[in-house]
Amino acid sequence: MADSSEQRAREDLDRAFTMRFGETVALPDDIDDIGGEGLSRLAAMAARRSHRNWADRPVSDELIGLLVRIALCAPSKSDLQQADIIRIREPGQRRRIADLVPSMPWVATAPAFLVICGNNRRIRQICEERRHPFANDHLDAFFNAAVDGGIHLAWLLMAAEMAGLGGCAVSVIRNAAAEVSAILQLPDHVFPVAGLALGWPAEAGTIVPRLSPDVTFHHDRYEEAGMDAISAYDQRRREVAPYGSQRRTDRFGECDDYGWMEEKARHYALPERADFGAFIRSRGFRLD
Repeated sequence: MADSSEQRAREDLDRAFTMRFGETVALPDDIDDIGGEGLSRLAAMAARRSHRNWADRPVSDELIGLLVRIALCAPSKSDLQQADIIRIREPGQRRRIADLVPSMPWVATAPAFLVICGNNRRIRQICEERRHPFANDHLDAFFNAAVDGGIHLAWLLMAAEMAGLGGCAVSVIRNAAAEVSAILQLPDHVFPVAGLALGWPAEAGTIVPRLSPDVTFHHDRYEEAGMDAISAYDQRRREVAPYGSQRRTDRFGECDDYGWMEEKARHYALPERADFGAFIRSRGFRLD
């Protein structure tokens, strides 16, 4: 018989899945082995949400230091440890970055802002120090560092949420990757993956629905779900979490059934970061 805390965690998990996927998910029999504390952590992960408005309360240096250390415990490809985290503390430096991304005002207003970087520089320096050739100067060198940066971003955000903070990842800084790199004085083979705005949430936030696992979860091989399943999600998304405005109505006009599909189609109908490959090459990477 589950105790009250475990029962609450089960109910929280059920509510999160219902909001996220529009369906009740039967909990497996062996979930009893997880226990109430584990279930509570899973429920919190399932119910995570982005935050862009924060209470007028600072985030201490000590807490940021703790969270960064937890993030640096994340898995790393082959133990290469190719991710760095830069906290932006100097107000002028933060303003310079915020001015590059005016569509994201929370870059300037968040109590804390960090930039997660991929770093393939260190391993090259180590090879030189140990007098071994760096024999993997191709696309995989960039890819591994980028994936490490993404994993560390996720861990930092999860750690922050477990501590009661809320956050929002800011990938749009890559729209100005060269300028951000200059501000942060990033050397060759180090590049920005994303920013992360953090603070104490001023409001609860919203659980944003996701595509059904019937679309994105596969067994043994990839299976195309078809547009009907995506359209069903699109309709539910419009009902549960409609967009507050439509993207680029000056170019595409108003849409009566504006939802996730139209939003993302418009998003990718316009060029974005077309120069990112050139930027990465300018940082010394070969993308063969």
